[in-house]
Amino acid sequence: MKLFVLLLALALGVWLWSRRGQRKAPPPAARPKDAAPADMVECAVCGLHLPRTEALTGPQGLYCSTQHRQQAKG
Repeated sequence: MKLFVLLLALALGVWLWSRRGQRKAPPPAARPKDAAPADMVECAVCGLHLPRTEALTGPQGLYCSTQHRQQAKG
């Protein structure tokens, strides 16, 4: 039993020692606190929500791609 406890303590020590050398990844870059959330719009064909800055303007509304803009024309 003493041998089992000794081996368990040794394994725990090796595990802790190996983790000590690992570095944690830095946290992802956060959005600046003064930045406003993007205005979201919906594609007139498929209903996909996307930022207004990425939307394409067409004859009957806003679209997510040129294919959907052409599809609305024809």
